[in-house]
Amino acid sequence: MKNYVPFIDQFLSERFPNRAPNLAMLRAPHVTGFVTRHAHRLSPVRAGLMVTALRSFFRYLRHRGAIATDLAGCVPTVPNWLFSTLPRFLPASTVEQILKRCDRKTSIGRRNYAMLLVLARLGVRAGEVIRLSLDDIDWDSGQIAIRGKGGKLAPLPLPPDVGAALAAYLRRDRPHSASRRVFLRHRAPITSFANPSTISTIVRRALKHAGVESAHKGAHVLRHSLATSLLRQGGSLDEIGELLRHQSPNTTTIYAKVDVTALHTLAMPWPGGGR
Repeated sequence: MKNYVPFIDQFLSERFPNRAPNLAMLRAPHVTGFVTRHAHRLSPVRAGLMVTALRSFFRYLRHRGAIATDLAGCVPTVPNWLFSTLPRFLPASTVEQILKRCDRKTSIGRRNYAMLLVLARLGVRAGEVIRLSLDDIDWDSGQIAIRGKGGKLAPLPLPPDVGAALAAYLRRDRPHSASRRVFLRHRAPITSFANPSTISTIVRRALKHAGVESAHKGAHVLRHSLATSLLRQGGSLDEIGELLRHQSPNTTTIYAKVDVTALHTLAMPWPGGGR
């Protein structure tokens, strides 16, 4: 419910900018106009949340007798077609620029560099970075086990640069703690990170430090970037789906939209166009 509040506040402040809201004055064009103005600026998920918030608010007002008209029925539907968007990714050269510009002069900087490498080379989710345990790294076999959704363990090869960064962090920089989590806070209390959003914040700061301008700055952009890079290097969708541990092949299908070379072979010639 708290996710609805910003949308309701925005609607009321626009409708009644300099006075107390007079809910009885609300009309259908006020509702449709608000959705029309703002839906195209939001992601499909956020736009869907907005219309859900408005419908719930107007149903509540009708139930309380604050409005006489069923304004919930006036809220337009925002389409959210499957595979209608492109995956959010950065070019491989930009990812390397971000990694190269990481500050490795401090213990926190070396920890963050190791985390960024895990994200960029293995395509893991922010929550999977947090859950990574010391027991998940098999140095003898050169494997790392990723704890995915539902607690499923997926063994992956440990790339040399990732292994080197992890080993350096564990030897020199990881604080002493009874926790078995790999990555720990460096300030009291010395525990693992509590929220995946913290990992996304670290990614955003790394992008800013590297001078990278991107509309998408969370941890997931590195996961998408790895998948896109592998596809452009000739990897199959099945292989990428296995690396990213997708439960459904449909989840991986979105990356086909950025395989421009393969899409060219499917394009029909434009009538009267160049030959």
